[in-house]
Amino acid sequence: MSTAETIRRTPRFAELPVLPDRDEHHGWDVWGRHDEIGTLNLIGPRQRLAAARTIRTGEMISLCLPLDEPNPGLFGERAPYDHIVEDTAAGHDDRLDHFYLQGSSQWDGLRHIRAGRNGYWGGRQESDLATTDTLGVDHWAAHGFGGRGVLVDIARYLADMGTPMAPDEPVVITAAMLDAAAAAQGTTFESGDILVIRTGWTEWYRTRPLQHRLRMRDTIGAGFACPGLDSSKQMAGYLWDNEFAAVAADNVGVEVFPIDRRKGFLHRRLIALQGMPLGELWALERLAAACVDRGHYEFLLVSGVLPLPRGVGSPANAHAII
Repeated sequence: MSTAETIRRTPRFAELPVLPDRDEHHGWDVWGRHDEIGTLNLIGPRQRLAAARTIRTGEMISLCLPLDEPNPGLFGERAPYDHIVEDTAAGHDDRLDHFYLQGSSQWDGLRHIRAGRNGYWGGRQESDLATTDTLGVDHWAAHGFGGRGVLVDIARYLADMGTPMAPDEPVVITAAMLDAAAAAQGTTFESGDILVIRTGWTEWYRTRPLQHRLRMRDTIGAGFACPGLDSSKQMAGYLWDNEFAAVAADNVGVEVFPIDRRKGFLHRRLIALQGMPLGELWALERLAAACVDRGHYEFLLVSGVLPLPRGVGSPANAHAII
């Protein structure tokens, strides 16, 4: 159940204009065509102060995998990084070579996905990105990436309902399922929330034998399946109308795999058309257990996005303070 209706700060999804060549709504004019941070505009000092008031114990929980996980990665082109440690007169320096910023727990930035010929967030074209620092993740870093996080534990909800989720099947998480799980937790949404969704996928993958994990490498788009959000326009509208500032999950791509081409690509709708950050491959097992123990699923979420000009994505460097 959302409270965004009573404090609405954006037009409803159905009121947004559509692209000139397809029936897809966009939010490019909500904060202006030159906007750099998308739905993070929904998080300001008031939202951060409210988020701080959710802290009850002061415990800080990492929401990220080690940088060398998942191991092996699912995308063959994202080879493992090389960690080079160099001796110095005073001790050591080190560096990472071939380091893919979206190889582990991460955020997809606004340079990551475009809406075909209509371009990136705000209608920017490739020429805009090639010649300027527009839409780099450094703009998120400058604004500050943190606010009230809310965990919706779909994996636990379905298990409690007697229908546990199979991590290697394309279970579609619908808007109705999100609302039902949130209601079962006693969770309500507020404008500017960072929605965090637990499917259990990352926990499952880490426990698979190495040979099983090796067989999964490079199968994205070729037989790979995992639970995730419904990729439909209806889901895009649900996330926009709840005024979520960002969405993160513990699966490979937030949305369900394989992609249903008839429904479309949620990444394109959320990143390019709605300016919404998407977090992937988060580690949520410890947070979920803590939320159950205290009976509250809200927390202060802070994410140390890299101040990287022209950055396409960033390690999440995310923590929950509960």
